[in-house]
Amino acid sequence: MNHTAATPGRDSNRPGTATSRPASYAGYFYIAAACLFWGISASLGRAAFTDRFPGSGIAQLSPVILSQARTTFSFLAVLIALAATRGLRPLCLPRADLGRMFLLGIGGVALSNYFYYLAIQRTNVATAIVVQYTAPIWVLLYTLVRRREKPAPGKLLSVLLALAGIALVIGIFGHVRLHLDSLGVMAALIAAFSFAYYNIFGHSILARYERWTVLLYTTMSASIFWIVVNPPTAIRSADYSPMAWWFLLLFAVVSVLVPFAFYFAGLEHLEPTKAIVASCLEPVFSILIAALALGEKISPLQGLGMAMVLTAIVAVQRSPGASETVIEPIE
Repeated sequence: MNHTAATPGRDSNRPGTATSRPASYAGYFYIAAACLFWGISASLGRAAFTDRFPGSGIAQLSPVILSQARTTFSFLAVLIALAATRGLRPLCLPRADLGRMFLLGIGGVALSNYFYYLAIQRTNVATAIVVQYTAPIWVLLYTLVRRREKPAPGKLLSVLLALAGIALVIGIFGHVRLHLDSLGVMAALIAAFSFAYYNIFGHSILARYERWTVLLYTTMSASIFWIVVNPPTAIRSADYSPMAWWFLLLFAVVSVLVPFAFYFAGLEHLEPTKAIVASCLEPVFSILIAALALGEKISPLQGLGMAMVLTAIVAVQRSPGASETVIEPIE
């Protein structure tokens, strides 16, 4: 097994110890890098759906196959790399921890993705993003109720500022309107709970296992989930072009393999509330990259929203009580 206790320089992130400021800065860098790659993948997905690759067959890719391929290809890549460098025996886990990894992969990765796409289908992107990004509120409430964090007004203000910034970034107060379909809103809310669970439980499990082991098992369980939702027979009957499969491979690397490795690294250094507030950079990067790569315009209100998100991240970093955070070990 690959326990973090055997990794030099990681003792500062073990349960019950304080996180140093340099490690905290590293955590924000990792989360920002993950959000950057998620922003790039959002533009890739948007380009595919708007037929920016004529004649390739990529426009026929559905959100389901995008989600399935990116987790499955990522799982296979991590499995091959770890098996080649470490062998399979060190990857074996106790049955209880294996179950926890599967819960994290299905409940925290696959379900947040699935219900987010369902929310988009039933409502629209603005509604899905706004409801899903209530996740920082649920993380903060959970950590306060469980007494994992000390109550700090600065953290609450940072969460609210980040949420308001996202609302401006996606244009709610401009031409974009919410579409409040009851099933769609419920799906987006489930996605928010799933994302919150992923941050809280992922932070705890990374106190025991290094991120590549966690990434292996979470992508494996998410891949199993997607096989049930979209079995191989359905994929074979779709008859995707070779170009479409190359696109799916690239999408897997950009949207899962690289960003989740960075995000897990960030969770090793940051408490859940700070990590999830920093994750609000994802829609900011998505808008910026779409403007640069796809020629989409940024309004003044969106620029203000981006500034608010950045301010929230700086504010939550400077909020007191970080060194008093208690991480509950997994029993």
